[in-house]
Amino acid sequence: MNYQVNERGYYGNFGGAYIPEMLYPNVEELRENYLAILCDDSFQKEFHQLLQDYVGRPTPLYYAARLSEQHNAKIYLKREDLCHTGAHKINNTIGQILLAKRLGKQKIIAETGAGQHGVATATVCALMGMDCMVYMGQLDMERQRPNVERMRILGTTVVPATSGSMTLKDATNEAMRHWINHPTDTHYIIGSVVGPHPYPDMVARFQSVISAEIKNQLTEREGNPYPDYVVACVGGGSNAAGAFHHFLKDEHVNLIGVEAAGKGLTSGESAATTVLGKPGVLHGSKTLLMQTEDGQVEEPYSISAGLDYPGIGPQHAHLFETGRVQFLSATDDEAMQAGIELSRMEGIIPAIESAHAVAVLSKLNVSADDVVVVNLSGRGDKDLETYIRWGKY
Repeated sequence: MNYQVNERGYYGNFGGAYIPEMLYPNVEELRENYLAILCDDSFQKEFHQLLQDYVGRPTPLYYAARLSEQHNAKIYLKREDLCHTGAHKINNTIGQILLAKRLGKQKIIAETGAGQHGVATATVCALMGMDCMVYMGQLDMERQRPNVERMRILGTTVVPATSGSMTLKDATNEAMRHWINHPTDTHYIIGSVVGPHPYPDMVARFQSVISAEIKNQLTEREGNPYPDYVVACVGGGSNAAGAFHHFLKDEHVNLIGVEAAGKGLTSGESAATTVLGKPGVLHGSKTLLMQTEDGQVEEPYSISAGLDYPGIGPQHAHLFETGRVQFLSATDDEAMQAGIELSRMEGIIPAIESAHAVAVLSKLNVSADDVVVVNLSGRGDKDLETYIRWGKY
């Protein structure tokens, strides 16, 4: 089974580039050039040098002794929360801004939900001296205020999206509209493995540094590069795509994607796309999508600003359809309780997105010798107000 993108931009039945004619030149320029640029030795040298010296890679693979005892397995945390800016998002923005420079672009736009991708984009734009505009849902701006101010301090203009649910989906809509009107000088840094081809493949390639490091680190720690389980949260799914990338062909490695069940799978307030979605087109690609009977996008919900997206990346849709990845879900309360548990047991306050991945440890059928890697995609600083409002600690 081939789990990577084919020459037409599809992962099995999902993917492609479903875009308006006005956006075609922008996307086609990327499609024609991205592989040649990414495979260039000078690009790879600059990319990995910045990952090492600026981002702080490799990030640690931490053996969580107390958490392991609690769940009767060998649990390792891949500490993407220790990246510069506090999440895995910086891996992709470093790669894309280097790509944009080689394409001769002068301005950057982006969308953000939890704000981590926005902060990472603002950070690399400041680093490279490029103008930056980030679209963010009005609701997300309110619940992720610290990240909004970080972006502004870094010199980025933050534009509120006030349509729809005023969250990530709507911010993405606004960013795409902007890109249509500024095709020549602007590059759109999409923050997840979503959007028209080649974005899902390109972002996954930049994030694949996560699984490459896991293999090297496990070889050193366990004498074996292959864990029994890799667990990661999935909104659009970039941290999961990166954590799974180098294990996709290794069928003996169980890959677990964790979606946001919100207030419950049948509550009407959820973001568990693999349970509630069906094939459709969203933001330029065919994927699984939460939608009404007449094809209108249903509003997702999660306490986590980074997981309330109504679809998943097309590669994840393919991995779900083929059964290569098992998708589980965690409710708001389960995720919040797991975040507090990790904080109390290991002294690590996770982003609420990452807490969803921690929350399913009790749902896995593991034994004491099983090696479980949880991709801790971000730190919880940005979520302190949400933890405080939840209040059950």
